[in-house]
Amino acid sequence: MTAANHSAADKDEVNVNPAQTDLITVYLAYAEEAARQHYRSIQVRRGATLYEALAQAGWLKQFEELASWCEQVANTTTPTAKRWHVGVYAQKQPLNYILQPSDRVEVYRSLSADPMSQRKNKSRG
Repeated sequence: MTAANHSAADKDEVNVNPAQTDLITVYLAYAEEAARQHYRSIQVRRGATLYEALAQAGWLKQFEELASWCEQVANTTTPTAKRWHVGVYAQKQPLNYILQPSDRVEVYRSLSADPMSQRKNKSRG
């Protein structure tokens, strides 16, 4: 590579748009009901929280129950097993969790019956 070509290549690397490098892609999934599921990928700023991603996706406006729940647990730093509705890759996370590139944000719905009880009832009958 000649000095002129090397200089041009270096210039291209320097001209990367800084705004593009400050964005990461995350994926959102919400099974509102068994037959009604929502999936979306969005770009958020690096350092964005799980809550900010839900808001940016418009899900806090679209799903009132989710927004209400988020208000109730906004200051909770340790997710509680029974009442927690959000996580990343099936691991419950607080709303202030800092998202990583390609994270899959999952919104869990409340179950009408305990899955363990349902399995026991099926095996008996």
